[in-house]
Amino acid sequence: MEAIFQIFLILLAVLAGTSLLARRTDIAPAILLLLAGIALAFVPGMPALELPPELVLLLVLPPLIYSASVAMSWREFRYNLRPIILLSVGGVIFTALAVATATHYLIGLPWGVGFLLGAIVAPPDVVAPLAIARRLALPRRILVVLEGEGLANDATALILYRFAVAAISTGMFSLSKATGEFAAIVSGEVLFGVAVGWLSLRMRHRARDPQIEITLSLITPYISFWLPEHFGGSGVIATVACGLYMSWNGPLLISAATRLQGIFFWDLVIYLIEGMLFLLTGFQMRLLFERSKSFPLDDILIATALVTAMVVVARFAWVYPAIYLPRLIKRVRVRDPAPPWQNAFVLSFTGVRGAVSLAAALALPFALPDGESFPYRDLILFVTFGVIFITLVGVGFGLPQVVRWLGLAQAGRTELAAEHESEIGARREALEVALKSLDAITDDRELSDEVVKLLRARHETRSNQLPGSLDPDGDASAAGIGLTRELISVERKFIHVLLRDGKITDETRRRIERDLDLEEASLANREYRKIPL
Repeated sequence: MEAIFQIFLILLAVLAGTSLLARRTDIAPAILLLLAGIALAFVPGMPALELPPELVLLLVLPPLIYSASVAMSWREFRYNLRPIILLSVGGVIFTALAVATATHYLIGLPWGVGFLLGAIVAPPDVVAPLAIARRLALPRRILVVLEGEGLANDATALILYRFAVAAISTGMFSLSKATGEFAAIVSGEVLFGVAVGWLSLRMRHRARDPQIEITLSLITPYISFWLPEHFGGSGVIATVACGLYMSWNGPLLISAATRLQGIFFWDLVIYLIEGMLFLLTGFQMRLLFERSKSFPLDDILIATALVTAMVVVARFAWVYPAIYLPRLIKRVRVRDPAPPWQNAFVLSFTGVRGAVSLAAALALPFALPDGESFPYRDLILFVTFGVIFITLVGVGFGLPQVVRWLGLAQAGRTELAAEHESEIGARREALEVALKSLDAITDDRELSDEVVKLLRARHETRSNQLPGSLDPDGDASAAGIGLTRELISVERKFIHVLLRDGKITDETRRRIERDLDLEEASLANREYRKIPL
């Protein structure tokens, strides 16, 4: 136990150091974490760590999916439902079939094993490409489709994976039966996920305590995931449905204190989970290296190169028709005009495979029901890790150059500027509505002139802080934010002087510091959004 704890501390230190290095070198953290995990695995004296598949599929996956679903806009998800379904369902099935066909005819894998390998490597990961794409300021719709696809494609892949394992183990497969089970799983999990989200929101609204509410928010993804998974489903669809329900209905039922604390809590949890996941994925290289001696190196390299090429080609071959063929229908074309080809190219290029694929490969049984070894199990592991490594490094280093070549960064910046303009307008309109409401309240209730003046002054001050439009260069914004930070720092130092001199108590100092912290957090939010003071 002590050795495990020491390794855990080492991984935390490596995670923090690698994240800092990634920020200074402008390299995607996922790439550096994966490479750091590989390097750590071969450090003399470092014990071999095998990534338990249950850790990923049952403990890590639910909060990752739930957090991404809550952050997702239900309105945008619904608007982009067609491309999301075409990619997360059709794209995964098409890729699995393409890999099965190529591996069967070119390297002689049985159809069942080839389809199983295809199901494992078919779903693109959502974490790494989204982190890179957001930093490159890609257009919003590309990010929404990538995120929506990443939320749902794991469900399709895991269901196909279970069908393939069952077919290999029993030697039987029925397409009609599998199709019916797939439809039943999807519809049942959607209903269950919405029910869990409804119940969780009501319980949290009644609790009215941030600590209890955050605890309930941590339990929610596991309830929505574990129960469907236990009865043969994927659990992913239910968790996505639950998160989207919370995203749409939560703002009016969750208190401000819970939101402030919950955002920090979930940001830290997701940061640790994602970082540890990439580190532990890299750690598997040592285990795979030790097992690779039972396979000829040429076979491993050929199979890895073939499968990697197939998942890349299959994604390009699916994305373009999935985007442009539906628009041959006039009703679809009028409602949603075709995007430029550059958008389709970026969507096709960002096909990174991640830890869910590796966890599915590790979860393969060692033996069949009749006692024979599971066919090609080690080869599937080698190929899966190779596909993850090649796609992650390739996309991580290649995507910035591709985005610059396609000229999409400018489109993203223009879109972001328009979004900021609409945000300023929304803030101004909300303040005007509040002032009108204050007039109505003043007429209905007996309020002192002093109270009314204070409330009006508060809203007028906030309204005056909003500019008429954005400063394109952002110089005034940066100067205003920097100066405000300096003034807050002066206030902090003075408060500590008063505390040291015994003029205020520690409790008083904490209350004042909390107000200053909230103001500084608001500045950080404005700086992130580039909204002038």
